[in-house]
Amino acid sequence: MRKLHPMSVAVRSLSRSLNTGFVFFVVGVVVSPGGSGMELLSVFGLVLFGVVTGIAYEFAYYQRFRYELTEDTFDVTSGVISRRDRELPLGRVQNVDIRQNVIVRLLGIATVHIETAGGGETEVSLRYVDETEARHLRRQLRRGASAETGEADDEAALEGTAETSRSVTESTEDEELLFEIEPRELAILSIFTIDPGASVLGGIALSFASGFDPETLLPTDRIAGLPGPETGIFLLAWGLLLFVLAAWIVSAILTFTRYYGFRLTRVDDELYYERGLLQRYSGTIPLEKVQTLTISESIPFRWFGYAALGVETAGYAPGQSGSRGTESAIPLADADRVAALARAIEPFGPIDLESPPRRARERYVVRYLLVVAAFVGSAYAVARYTAVVRQWYVLAVLAVFVPFAAHLKWSNRGYRVGDRYVLTRTGFWRRTTKIVPYYRVQAILHEATIFQRRRRLASVTADTASSASFFGRAATAHDIDTERGLELQATIEERLQERLRSRKRQRSGDRRFRDAAESTDDESSVDEDDVI
Repeated sequence: MRKLHPMSVAVRSLSRSLNTGFVFFVVGVVVSPGGSGMELLSVFGLVLFGVVTGIAYEFAYYQRFRYELTEDTFDVTSGVISRRDRELPLGRVQNVDIRQNVIVRLLGIATVHIETAGGGETEVSLRYVDETEARHLRRQLRRGASAETGEADDEAALEGTAETSRSVTESTEDEELLFEIEPRELAILSIFTIDPGASVLGGIALSFASGFDPETLLPTDRIAGLPGPETGIFLLAWGLLLFVLAAWIVSAILTFTRYYGFRLTRVDDELYYERGLLQRYSGTIPLEKVQTLTISESIPFRWFGYAALGVETAGYAPGQSGSRGTESAIPLADADRVAALARAIEPFGPIDLESPPRRARERYVVRYLLVVAAFVGSAYAVARYTAVVRQWYVLAVLAVFVPFAAHLKWSNRGYRVGDRYVLTRTGFWRRTTKIVPYYRVQAILHEATIFQRRRRLASVTADTASSASFFGRAATAHDIDTERGLELQATIEERLQERLRSRKRQRSGDRRFRDAAESTDDESSVDEDDVI
């Protein structure tokens, strides 16, 4: 069995000693809150003891951690106080990620995270191994997983340590570069992407910029001449503007560092992605486990003719773990380029969709009018009992935009039932087109709310095993005719069974071909022995 890289002791000890040293510092301060020299010396001694304890623990961890890649399993033995032995069947390996921050990249080492099918958390983490060893492990683990599921040849078995460099060289030569983000694409992506965590970081940045005194950021020269109520509204608007500006700047920086150097390559039946400036990520997307393709076209990017491509696999959407953002096969590129790569993964043909019936648009008009009425009513209630809002009736102007909003919602929805794929589209601000192969469908849902039934409408969902289905982002044909929805449900079910039977016959034929080839090889070897 193999050991971790020796430098892992130093890197892990640095993190561990800082954590334990801080804990002992807090304990020392609580136990000895005074400021005498002896008490300070005792606190320093506790901190030093914590640092030494952390280093000793990591050295013991390094000595007792072993891993081995066999033909069928990936075995890991670890534990300082209690031993833990794990055997991961290669057929259960879902994704293998490689991560490197700035420090470990300079040292030439990396972290390997191994995730199994059906699990949302990392099953095994190797911190840290040589960078070359990390890439070798990723390739061999994925080859072994494909071989176990019958999707690869048996010759993808474990190679020895002496062949590690040769294996990595061969994998590099076999790589086909599919996509590499360009500077202009990265700039547009950074400017128009809103990161969910940027609001919190933006507030922290504003706090530091003001020296934790919000009044320093207020334009006092413009406030002096305003009456009382208008002063409050102006200050609220000014604070909101500063907050949005700070969040936008932080979001642009985070997006730039996250997708810097993004490249997508293909080796055999797998996609490999790399990205990141400060924290470098590298992972795999097994094509044999692809459930759904999602083409996203957010409204700012559509102005420039750009789109994004997401790939969802069984039980795992790339980047779903908490330490990463939502991963994409292509974060941003020309729309035609995105469609071409999507068709290289799944040849789904042209995207000509069938629109919902026009009475669905009438339903959207009624819905939006109710929303406007709620806003106007709330503004009237506030104006009646307070002096904050006086011209409450101005909000009624929003009713003019209701027909346009309803039409845009209706025109950006559609579906198509092809021979091998079902396609659905929805969304205006962020329009998403989902492509689902029939053989990946797990269930077909026909749903109709009480409001849909009043207009003889329904929604049909092609549910898959991807994690997006758990969050209500499955491929759904919204607000189609009820009878048409029942036909759609029956058609998807029928073609699902046809595709499953076809794939079963194909696999059976491939298996018979391999058995015949092996039988021929055995007869040849027997004949050679007879001749000898």
